[in-house]
Amino acid sequence: MKKSLIVLILLCVAWTTGYFIESSRSSIPDGTMQQKALYVLDNAGCVLCHTKNAEPPFYAHIPIIGTLIKHDMSEGLKHFDMGGIVNDLKKGIPTNETILAKIESTVSDASMPPFQFRFVHWSATISAPERQVILDWVKSERKRLNANSGVVEKFANEPVWPIPSKLDVDARKAELGSILYHHTALSGDNTVSCATCHPLDKGGVDGLQTSTGIRKQKGDINAPTVYNATFNTRQFWDGRAGTLEEQAGMPPLNPVEMDGVSWEKIAKRLAKDTELKKEFEKVYPDGFTEKNITDAIGAFERTLITPDSPFDKYLKGDSSALTEDQIKGYELFKAAKCSTCHSGQNLGGQTFEYMGLKKSYFNDRGNVGKINDKGLLSFTQDDRDLHKFKTPTLRNVALTAPYFHDGSTASLKQAVDIMAKYQRDKKLSDKEIEQIVKFLESLTGTIDGKPLQKN
Repeated sequence: MKKSLIVLILLCVAWTTGYFIESSRSSIPDGTMQQKALYVLDNAGCVLCHTKNAEPPFYAHIPIIGTLIKHDMSEGLKHFDMGGIVNDLKKGIPTNETILAKIESTVSDASMPPFQFRFVHWSATISAPERQVILDWVKSERKRLNANSGVVEKFANEPVWPIPSKLDVDARKAELGSILYHHTALSGDNTVSCATCHPLDKGGVDGLQTSTGIRKQKGDINAPTVYNATFNTRQFWDGRAGTLEEQAGMPPLNPVEMDGVSWEKIAKRLAKDTELKKEFEKVYPDGFTEKNITDAIGAFERTLITPDSPFDKYLKGDSSALTEDQIKGYELFKAAKCSTCHSGQNLGGQTFEYMGLKKSYFNDRGNVGKINDKGLLSFTQDDRDLHKFKTPTLRNVALTAPYFHDGSTASLKQAVDIMAKYQRDKKLSDKEIEQIVKFLESLTGTIDGKPLQKN
């Protein structure tokens, strides 16, 4: 009884403190749209639970209340790490499209801040005018991001939009990059090329649970598609490469993948191709260096985009591009909040998400072989990033089975069911799954003007 009374008194202290903080809270200050948005997000307590370096409030030292606060901060970071957005807003940098989708979703349905958070943090509220500030900011940011996508006004504020028909790429470098991408001299025994694990005639993937590298060694993670990789904010499931060039430089020296030993030895093997050497030095006078090789491959990979999918055409105003089931599937996709992570022009590739957000995916999955389940932790060495993986693009997803980082799921229908269960805690009907799959099939685009196919 005495303990309960103490808890009640402490909660009253927190509520009273929060009341006075809330009472002294000023109206939205003048400033740019970004500055106003930052003010609202900060005052609503978003930064407290969704950034790694947030400082707990002074009342976090109060017993029991402190435990609740630590729990909120831990769970909040699992759901959404918005650390980068604070600096972006301060600098006026366009915000990541997935961040926009997440914030818009929670503000629109008033699911944030949650009741249990507001129970402890009285000041953590978002008023109607503040919600409008956030929604106006999201709309403005999207307008900047999708300005050249060709999306019609009707769909201009959708969480997804078309990819461009082409990107500006140095054609000479891309041509050389194509040769290098398919050249086995990048591997130590001339048996493996980039195309071995990312064949372009199979959706940019090898269709295996994990790829087979040099000397028939097996990798420990599923190979993601190379198509549209240029739109990813970082490369690899764990984000260890920041650019296509950086990514291209890693497999050649990986002892399991290509084991090229060193760039000097790779250069010597490539130089045996006298015609390639001659053409390469016309563009790169200093020849086969790591920087030049990866620069050329990166240029080539920027040409591997797949525009003009039926869904892109629909967003550009062709109402006949999708079937009724595909349109319904898209609406279900949004209603289930799939689009809060699979958003923007690439429908993914922008953030790192916790696998098994609502239910324990890894406990239920069990052992599926030698798989690297660490995720972003491998790159950041931050234990809080365990089981966080880069959200994969959904473009051409109908061609890129098996699915997930562990390559454990061969069926797209099963993949949709798993994601609904473990990420959204939803049970979809067979009909709903079928319609969402039909929508996903509409994301298959074209390459060189022809529909991408899996040969």
